[in-house]
Amino acid sequence: MATVFETRLIGNIGKDAIVKTMERNVLAINFPVAHNKNWKDKRSGQTKTKTTWVNCTIWKREGSNIRIVDFLKRGTMVELIGSPFAKAYQQEDGEIRTEIRLNVSKTNILRPVTRDGDYSPEDLVDSESDEDDSFDTSIDDFTLDESEF
Repeated sequence: MATVFETRLIGNIGKDAIVKTMERNVLAINFPVAHNKNWKDKRSGQTKTKTTWVNCTIWKREGSNIRIVDFLKRGTMVELIGSPFAKAYQQEDGEIRTEIRLNVSKTNILRPVTRDGDYSPEDLVDSESDEDDSFDTSIDDFTLDESEF
């Protein structure tokens, strides 16, 4: 029986997306997303926030449509669906750290940001383009070793 391990993440992009060319004609579009959890402290009554950073990757074949990169800018609110995993690494000082990663299969821009920082939903509309603007990707299409990203 097949199983599904999928996560839905809504948050704000922390840095503009970077496209990295991998082996076997594969492109990795990498960007961090911040998820904020807010709650009220019962003792002090103050509102508190905990931010969790998730490093996200959209996998594409070389030569495929990567227009999504134009919208993955710092401050943009996104909804992402994908397969999560944790990755451990050793820092220069010898400390072992872990990070949460998400291999993104679906992307939805909830609130885009223009270059001057204003939100502009009209930026998502491209009236001159008739090609399919679907940004769905499938991790099943690629067999990459985790050390490659």
